[in-house]
Amino acid sequence: RFILEKALKRTHDMGFEYNAGPELEFYLFRNNTDKITPIDSNGYFDLATDEAHNITREITAALETLGIEVEASHHEVGPGQYEVDFKYGDALITADRLLTLRVAVKSITQRRGLKASFMPKPLMGIAGSGMHVHQSLFDIKTKKNAFYDPNDRYRLSKAAYNFIAGQLNHVKGMMAVLCPTVNSYKRLVTGFEAPVYISWARINRSALMRVPQWFEEKPNSARIELRCPDPACNPYLAFAVMLAAGLDGIENNISLLEPVEEDLYKFDEPKLAAMNIETLPSSLYEAINELKGNELMRNALGDHLYRRYINIK
Repeated sequence: RFILEKALKRTHDMGFEYNAGPELEFYLFRNNTDKITPIDSNGYFDLATDEAHNITREITAALETLGIEVEASHHEVGPGQYEVDFKYGDALITADRLLTLRVAVKSITQRRGLKASFMPKPLMGIAGSGMHVHQSLFDIKTKKNAFYDPNDRYRLSKAAYNFIAGQLNHVKGMMAVLCPTVNSYKRLVTGFEAPVYISWARINRSALMRVPQWFEEKPNSARIELRCPDPACNPYLAFAVMLAAGLDGIENNISLLEPVEEDLYKFDEPKLAAMNIETLPSSLYEAINELKGNELMRNALGDHLYRRYINIK
């Protein structure tokens, strides 16, 4: 938490506030001892069963009692998989709320004799659970969204493009923090909407970084969405390294490659190479080695935690 506070102070000194809005996915299982059984067999945005509907309502009510405004909760792609989204806000407050949400979900489901799992990939062959993070910077003086430019084709400012470039430039080094378990890399495979290739786009769901279209008439909603983090991450550390990478892009004016709107999963290796599209680490071991060689991550985490984190992993 202290590390994120330091990162936010640096952001403040640069004249910005950093907002985050995570979309947390999880599975609900029956608490059998012999096998893992999802609570239902529904799919994306299906109406929930009475049991699951009551649980998600109870979770929402509990969070709102604690002052956390839930914007949406709905069924996800996998059987028994759900998503809860709450209103974006200051990254430190958002990280606190994420921990509260995880405790609330586990507590309420346990009381009902069920098990909630935030594992990134609890079942092979079925969609994994991600934690897409929507991000924006606000100008402290003007109180306006620093990512918005009405004259740009994507309605994004130069600061937004630099921020995206910084995160894409350092994403390999961030992965051991954003996706911190062996299981995390079982989710990052082709065929399940999980990102594998380092690219950005507007509507392409195979891209690592996406620019939602919702802010045409809402300038303050301008934001970018990083799609690789998962629910196993420590949100304080995750937001801190994401912020450090984005600010590095702004400070060093890192240039951004053109967006790729085609389905990247259909590209062969020569085409990916020709377009300079790299892939994310495919294992925690690879991610740790990337973290070892990233000086920005060392500075963001602090030398002590940086070394301890690598040793622990």
